[in-house]
Amino acid sequence: MAADTMADRIAVGSQADGLSVAELSSRARRVGAWLAEQPGERVGLVDVNSEAVPIVLLGAALAGRPFVPINYRLADDQLRAIVARSAPATVVVGEGVAERLGSIEGIELVGRDELLARSIDGGAELDAAVDGDPDSIAILLFTSGTTGEPKAAVLRHVNLASYVLTTVELASAEPDEAALVSVPPYHIAGISAVLSSLYAGRRLVYLDAFEPADWVDRARVEAITHAMVVPTMLNRILDELEHEIDGGGSGLPALRMLSYGGGPMPAAVIERALRLLPGVGFVNAYGLTETSSTVALLGPDDHREAFASDDPVVRGRLGSVGRPLPSVEVTIRDADGAEQPAGVAGEVWVRGEQVSGEYLGREGGVDDGWFRTRDAGHLDEAGFLYVHGRLDDVIVRGGENLSPGEIEAVLAGHPAVAAAAVVGIPDTEWGERVVAAVVLAEGAAVDEGELRAFVRERLRSARTPERIAIRPELPFNETGKLLRRTLREQLAEAFGPT
Repeated sequence: MAADTMADRIAVGSQADGLSVAELSSRARRVGAWLAEQPGERVGLVDVNSEAVPIVLLGAALAGRPFVPINYRLADDQLRAIVARSAPATVVVGEGVAERLGSIEGIELVGRDELLARSIDGGAELDAAVDGDPDSIAILLFTSGTTGEPKAAVLRHVNLASYVLTTVELASAEPDEAALVSVPPYHIAGISAVLSSLYAGRRLVYLDAFEPADWVDRARVEAITHAMVVPTMLNRILDELEHEIDGGGSGLPALRMLSYGGGPMPAAVIERALRLLPGVGFVNAYGLTETSSTVALLGPDDHREAFASDDPVVRGRLGSVGRPLPSVEVTIRDADGAEQPAGVAGEVWVRGEQVSGEYLGREGGVDDGWFRTRDAGHLDEAGFLYVHGRLDDVIVRGGENLSPGEIEAVLAGHPAVAAAAVVGIPDTEWGERVVAAVVLAEGAAVDEGELRAFVRERLRSARTPERIAIRPELPFNETGKLLRRTLREQLAEAFGPT
């Protein structure tokens, strides 16, 4: 549809020498024809961001093979195990990956450069009008695996098509629009960036690894109008911009829309962003791998209204993830599955055609079309969704369930704190103790006692961390998820048993 509607628009790369939509279509169909003749049932990718990502993704779909992008940052033994689970498959690999993998039964490796060469001059092209099965598997995405063995989330063509068709208008992007993609290709945001940008007609510009200075430079050189980041990225981008603006820099004059997601956004960070980039529209996008990306949005107008308001309820919406998409139902339920009224916390359940909730080789979390997200949260009277964190992260102290997110939000509100994380560690008397780690703002100084008093003034004493460690950084994975298990182990070792 994109090739028929806007063939001459640049789809991927720089405005000067990037691939047009027509060229991307031709190269994907040529790769699709080649992949259809290769052994195996799937098409893997172990590589950084490049023009190969959309070519392989679309080529695999045309060949009728599930696309399996894999985390190249895994340790070698973990990477080999995940690739082996993808067998039988043809796997496209970046520089140095083949040496890391070695020989794996059922896996045929092809280098990225060879694949791209085939896409330019590799023989026949598949017919673009492939009569595919909408219920067949389009994507297999392995979960981050911060706890336990990674699961392979199943996304079918019908799920992804529903997401794109209900959230994006064909050829709706202005001719000068360009999206900077710095999230990796094995993240659902990387997949949805390809599909939604292609359908809208928005040029994709890839950054193969995130560094704030590189991000700002690429955004400026390529006149980037749209971008998506995770909270940790945004804070580092703001540091870079603030330093440049103080030195007479021009900021990001082309940027119109910046979306963020993948984890909780500290209120201080988004308020700082709204001050530094007043002409930019901010979007908080909440979604999961199992839901084909976004299910709720806090849009630019919501951000501006909340930021300008003195009403604590309206202002507090900066801490929400907005309202559910019109095509998705969201409800809050208790442990027994009973629906909860506005303001009452429980588990977030979602339902809609874009929602899969399915895992390869194991049972999913779908009940009558409803997917249990394992996220705790609540809806307010106006329909805004607040996500408190993972249910598995709840701290049980003396039989009372405590939300880490609530305590983290208070700590992050202290002017000396740049980031905060709260976990429970084993305790012989209470079951778990509440402890925290914080990263201080640049040039700030504060002691543990002051921070504990700050929390106690705003929350009940049971929610006040017994100990607070001041750290240079918190452990995050590459997509911005806090590694709570790692932090829990570090703090348990630091503070010891009681």
